[in-house]
Amino acid sequence: MNVGIIGASGYTGRELVSMLSDHPHVNLSMITSRALQGKSLSSQIPKLRGKGIDLEFQNPSPEELGKENSIDLFFLALPHGTASEYAIPLLQGGKKVVDLSADFRIRSKDTYEEYYESPYPAPEWQEKAQYALPELHELSWEISSLLASPGCYPTSILIPLAPLLKNKLVSTSEIVVNSMSGVSGAGRTPSEKLLFCERNESSGAYGLPKHRHLSEIEEQLSVLSDRKVILSFHPHLIPLTRGLHSTISIPCMGKLDRQEIISCWNEFYQGREFVHILDENEFPETAQVVGTNRVDLSVHADSRTNRYVLCSAEDNLIKGAGGQAIQAMNICQGYKENSGLS
Repeated sequence: MNVGIIGASGYTGRELVSMLSDHPHVNLSMITSRALQGKSLSSQIPKLRGKGIDLEFQNPSPEELGKENSIDLFFLALPHGTASEYAIPLLQGGKKVVDLSADFRIRSKDTYEEYYESPYPAPEWQEKAQYALPELHELSWEISSLLASPGCYPTSILIPLAPLLKNKLVSTSEIVVNSMSGVSGAGRTPSEKLLFCERNESSGAYGLPKHRHLSEIEEQLSVLSDRKVILSFHPHLIPLTRGLHSTISIPCMGKLDRQEIISCWNEFYQGREFVHILDENEFPETAQVVGTNRVDLSVHADSRTNRYVLCSAEDNLIKGAGGQAIQAMNICQGYKENSGLS
């Protein structure tokens, strides 16, 4: 299958280029970037030198892309607001689209405009888009040709929490989440606060009390559990290049039983190779998941407070972005779920 990447110059776009260039069922046919138009792929991503990928960055208009007959599917690694400008002409042109922005993740118009402070993009496509977290949703091109790939923070929170809320093992209130992300999660756009001297040896919270991803997290948890879910979400930027860790504290609904949580996870994620449940007294670490499409989980029972402490770790650029998008594509295409992934 011929695929293209729109916005291939950012951190996520570069990961997509690297992974798709090794995918056994995919021919990477186009990469675009406004800033890098006309430059060769090997000159901008040197680690791909010698792989025989003879591509240059292009900058076609959304309308031109919609009429491109040689490419079957496009990944959009673009900022919110911009992605929908490309998605609609592509979809109207009969293309399949995997969007990694927030433009199609949120169903509620009011929620989107509250959190993103911009008009709701392409309302006619919001109901059609599939929220594409493969471990939690049944995905198929027969449902829609548009996949809305989840954000990095939501992935690290939804995977441990959703099965427990769905099975009413934990409370829907008084949930506290502390998440820590590597600096690559902020993107590749130059910023003073992301300079090495600003971030090295320094950690801190940001986006409080309503980080944009909170809208996506609460909406999905409410849908998956069929109850209104509200949580307190505290994202932190830490001096790592990549990797994301979330620690979730949540009240138990009945008698505290760690094994009950493990059993729920094992049943829910049976056969899902990218979810790894750790043994008791083990804790997920970002160093163990970076470079993979895996999310590691652990649970710890706190008898003193009658709460569970859930931990998760993932690579924010792979399971939290590009790898998960490829995983969703694999499922819809009928490929093995792990094709091109590790």
